[in-house]
Amino acid sequence: MTATLRPAGVGDLDRMRRWRNHPQVRGVSLTQHEIGPEEHLAWWEAVRADPDRRVLIHLHGGRPAGVVTFSGVTSPEKALVWGFYLDLDGLEEHGELLRAWMGLQRTAIAHAFETLGARTLGGETLADNKPVLALHRRFGFRIVRRYEREIDGTPHQVVWTEMSRGT
Repeated sequence: MTATLRPAGVGDLDRMRRWRNHPQVRGVSLTQHEIGPEEHLAWWEAVRADPDRRVLIHLHGGRPAGVVTFSGVTSPEKALVWGFYLDLDGLEEHGELLRAWMGLQRTAIAHAFETLGARTLGGETLADNKPVLALHRRFGFRIVRRYEREIDGTPHQVVWTEMSRGT
């Protein structure tokens, strides 16, 4: 199945929030509370007004299946930071979760380097999120540092992974 990215639009807001509020997605996110409509809309308005950020919808087999975010797009260093999440319920229902996850990773990396001109692409992953760390390693990301970050009043270990153009 082909994987592509397209800019997110207002029509995607409900599905993005629903996917982001899935308990498994929240459980591995740096913001773990359930996001309400007002908070989500405020976030959307902020990212739409920020030329340094992009929010894209990942299409798996032509259907919306996830979200990819990039920041640092306009920075002179072209050191992009990314994040992503998937429609876990919809993809699991169709037996497509692993394929969609691999496709998202491949497509988002290509987009960062080929379309957005990134020199580096990095992001934060909770240290206990072993599947994502393994996938990042498989795609050539390296661990740059580990640190502690407070999430909802509790300290969590975070791993910063990164890849550079051509690695």
